[in-house]
Amino acid sequence: MQKIVVKFGGSNLRSNEEIRRIVQVVKNYNQPLIVVVSAFYGVTNFLVDALEKARHDEGVAAKSVQYLYDLKIGPLNYFIQDTELLSNTVQLIQNQLDELKNYLIGIALTGDASKALEDHVLSYGERLSAIFLNGILNSQNLESKIAFPETIGLITDGEFGNASADFHLSTSRVRESLSEEVIFVVPGFYGISQDQKTTLFGRGGSDYAAAALARCVGASSLDIWKDVNGFLSSDPKLVSNPVLIEKLSYNEAAELAYFGAKILHPRTVEPLIDPHIAVRIFNIYGTLDVAKPLTIISHEKSVLNGVVKSVTYSDDFGLLKLKGPGVGLKPGILAKVTTALHLAGINISSVLTSQISINILLAKKDLQNAFAVVSAIELSAVGKLQIEDDIAIVAAVGHGITDNYGIAARIFTALASESINVMMSCSGASPIVSYYLVQLSDRTAAVKAIHREFFEK
Repeated sequence: MQKIVVKFGGSNLRSNEEIRRIVQVVKNYNQPLIVVVSAFYGVTNFLVDALEKARHDEGVAAKSVQYLYDLKIGPLNYFIQDTELLSNTVQLIQNQLDELKNYLIGIALTGDASKALEDHVLSYGERLSAIFLNGILNSQNLESKIAFPETIGLITDGEFGNASADFHLSTSRVRESLSEEVIFVVPGFYGISQDQKTTLFGRGGSDYAAAALARCVGASSLDIWKDVNGFLSSDPKLVSNPVLIEKLSYNEAAELAYFGAKILHPRTVEPLIDPHIAVRIFNIYGTLDVAKPLTIISHEKSVLNGVVKSVTYSDDFGLLKLKGPGVGLKPGILAKVTTALHLAGINISSVLTSQISINILLAKKDLQNAFAVVSAIELSAVGKLQIEDDIAIVAAVGHGITDNYGIAARIFTALASESINVMMSCSGASPIVSYYLVQLSDRTAAVKAIHREFFEK
């Protein structure tokens, strides 16, 4: 039987009622599954904080593992009545916590942690969730087994913090390891390098891990259970009547995720494009009917009458501006800057130039480091280097957005009607997205204006 990969996020693990709904969902599938689980809500941030504090305080180790133990033990006692199963599950959790404690103590003694050690420590949130959920599923008469990435052979390219799955090395091993007709519970977020080091898939990377497993086993679908109603025409926190998007292409979903839609990790669809494995989005607070997804993401492309399918935004970008007479024309400047940023591990999202200015779009978290890196380069043509971080990107996404006349005009008119100044715009980098830089204070009004133009008339 072709398997389904089912992914539950940390927001689905906040209460006994939510855990009960997960159990019911698994039962409703009534077939062998591969269940991928994230860390409990807030646990990854907790571990990041513990890593930092452990560098200066040995006592953090004991406090951290006690907190994580208490977080798990209450629900386990609530759900698992079988004393032997409960004891075994608790012991497995304790074993993981003992390992974590030793790593944190080691960090305290040395005052530092390598990238490899950081990745390994941060993986414990997912490891604990997998053991936890496996115990509960078994207590509900569901035949379930834990499958750690290092055991099943989910091999990565070895890049710490932002790894990618190596499907050439992983596929056959993962498929064989997960071939048994049972429910496998797999911790998300990480894989293992060829030299057996834990490598994370990036923050929010459990979605990508689930997609990688779906590709390896040739799953019929990747089903992601969220606490929201699928993809919408905009953020319901900003617009009053967002429209449900029932179908998206892989590229539309990827662009929406990249420009701020938090439903999926931006890289989730990458492994699924070639094998045409659909992503189905469900709401854990909905009907729990596994046959009725809210949004389906697939290879199928569709163009709506209004072209735009969703308006999204991100506050996570900033601009590094290089100014000077002829700076955009002088050969070699951009090459020097981009090379220096690359060597510093800083990703460039976009570059727009004019005769007197080079504007580099970066993640906001990288701006200060980028400023320091570029300041250290001898660039005689650059008279002024500045950072602009009080900005937001508002993006309109949909197939046909750059091929249909008048779309950009409608967007600019909508923004002008609210007296919103567009600092920068870009169309054409992707045929399905057009984005606009505005002042952060104008972001909400900009989203509302564009949404009103395409969805509320």
